[in-house]
Amino acid sequence: MRVKINFPQQAPLGVFKIPVRITDINYGGHLGNDALLSMLQEARVQWLASAGFTELKTGSHGLIMADVMIAYRNESFYGDELKIALILGDSSARSFDILYQVSTLRDGKSILIAEAKTGMVCMDYTQRKIVTMDEQLKTLLGL
Repeated sequence: MRVKINFPQQAPLGVFKIPVRITDINYGGHLGNDALLSMLQEARVQWLASAGFTELKTGSHGLIMADVMIAYRNESFYGDELKIALILGDSSARSFDILYQVSTLRDGKSILIAEAKTGMVCMDYTQRKIVTMDEQLKTLLGL
């Protein structure tokens, strides 16, 4: 295993289900890496929307993704329903990590498809600069 993501023992921020569509399948016959990255964003956007936020408006500022890491564990195929759990990772005054556990239920067994991390930075899109996390976002993150 080349990439290792350490998951803290805590309740997820949210769990979202996203189906694998035929357009998500690549020439290898399985879920493409570009499609998985889009699904991670979809889960993150659904989580933010559940609190009345968007990626451009999380309180007094928005968010921008600074980095991403994905560790693939198993293949996923057309028809799978992916369960994506979002978990808070490290945080600082201006940024935080979201960790993702992606799994599916196949033949009655839970199969880990991927683990991922995105580094999210607080961004003022009007001024085009990084800013300090505001209280509304801290509350959403449980900080």
